[in-house]
Amino acid sequence: MTFSEFNLHDDLLAGVDAMNYLKATPIQEMAIPKILDGRDLIASAQTGTGKTAAYLIPLLDKISHADHDHTSTLILVPTRELAKQIDEQVEGFGYFVQANSIAIYGGGKGDDWDKQRKALETGADIIIATPGRLIAHMQLGYVKFDKIDYLVLDEADKMLDMGFSDDILNIVDKIPAKRQTLLFSATMPNKIREFAKRILTEPEEIRLAVSKPAAGIDQQFYLAYDNQKLPLLAHLIKNSEKPVQSMVLFTSKKSEVNGIVRALSKLGYEARGISSDLEQDDREVVLRDFKNKAFPILVATDVLSRGIDIDNLTHVVNYDTPRDAEDYVHRIGRTARAATTGTAITFISDQEQNRIVNIEKLIEREIDKRSITEELGMGKSPVFDPKRFGRRKDGGRGDNRGGRDGRRPNDQRPSGTGSGEARSDRSGKGRRDRRDKPVPQPAGEGVAMATDSAEPALPLSATHVNGQPADKPKRRKKRRRGPRGEKRENGQEQSPSPAPAAE
Repeated sequence: MTFSEFNLHDDLLAGVDAMNYLKATPIQEMAIPKILDGRDLIASAQTGTGKTAAYLIPLLDKISHADHDHTSTLILVPTRELAKQIDEQVEGFGYFVQANSIAIYGGGKGDDWDKQRKALETGADIIIATPGRLIAHMQLGYVKFDKIDYLVLDEADKMLDMGFSDDILNIVDKIPAKRQTLLFSATMPNKIREFAKRILTEPEEIRLAVSKPAAGIDQQFYLAYDNQKLPLLAHLIKNSEKPVQSMVLFTSKKSEVNGIVRALSKLGYEARGISSDLEQDDREVVLRDFKNKAFPILVATDVLSRGIDIDNLTHVVNYDTPRDAEDYVHRIGRTARAATTGTAITFISDQEQNRIVNIEKLIEREIDKRSITEELGMGKSPVFDPKRFGRRKDGGRGDNRGGRDGRRPNDQRPSGTGSGEARSDRSGKGRRDRRDKPVPQPAGEGVAMATDSAEPALPLSATHVNGQPADKPKRRKKRRRGPRGEKRENGQEQSPSPAPAAE
């Protein structure tokens, strides 16, 4: 279906042609007519199917001919990368239609806050923002959203995973109830449906099935404990049948990014990292250099997995098994494009095995789980037993945030507060997922990796020898250090002789 069949205005059609949109994708073909009709919409389609244009084109058609004297459109997104991409697309269309936009996100230079404040005070047709940073501006009183006509939630599932639901509801409370609301998501879990009921009115629904991974992708699953992953990765890179020309490695913890980069560099593989700790300008330099083949390996966090616009990779590595099966398909789909071949490597620890079951169910295929750590001198790997390890289900504390360290991306702090971490992490402490606590893991002899104390590899456990549990240490009897205190009436215990308060 061509875009001329949507009855769009001629000037917008000229912009569509100039932006090289030749034919509507399935999500565009189904969504554009419903949005033009003014209906609320909840739409699910995987990343890379043209969701952004599916809502931008009809909204720009409305905005450019409505003579608005106010900000009419608010688009909420999970990451600054996605905010910038959408802003650039609006800028491309802006040459042909009378519409402009502002991107509001954190993590930039110190003067970015003042620039964003002035832009918000001046106003624009479209505001694209990360929820936390926008809330910070709104709390200072100069943001006026009393005339918003269109609200868009892009990558809604990712925003909820990153803990933005309260921020989004706070923003929704400040905009008119009479509006058109569009929710786009790569996945459609129950939490998205429940959330949609709170902010959408009798929405139309579009759900496109997630396409299966291309036949040209060599999917490899390897069982490994956390402290075995780095040496195993080095072995796989060194012995890969397909030379590593462009690899993206995704990890769940931003605290691991620099350690992985250093370890790979010490082994002679040029790599750079990108996480929410990196300044925006520095991120853009790293991404540009990677796209230009300046270095072969990019290490990135889960938070950025959907904000990185990079395709045609030779290798994708899931250093940690993706939480959502759909995310697995999105990631490995960055390789083996246009009938080429590619390699997708996924490491499976003991606590991630139930995720593998969901992945295989989605792709309708069982992948061989390889266990090679022992033969490489790294100690025994976990046994694949999802029924045993699946008792700890995903969706707990660590699975509803932007990473297993429990932190949101740094897009929410006002200027002058440093890197722009989420408000919940301003103290610098941040909550940590219980799974981040070190646990004893088998580690064999012969793991000769050049690492330092900052590396993500865990130290050898004193309770294991050659990958086998040592004798259980005797339990020491606890010594009472004084008389048990007397209980007050309220049930609290009081020490017989309290120490004086420190001055």
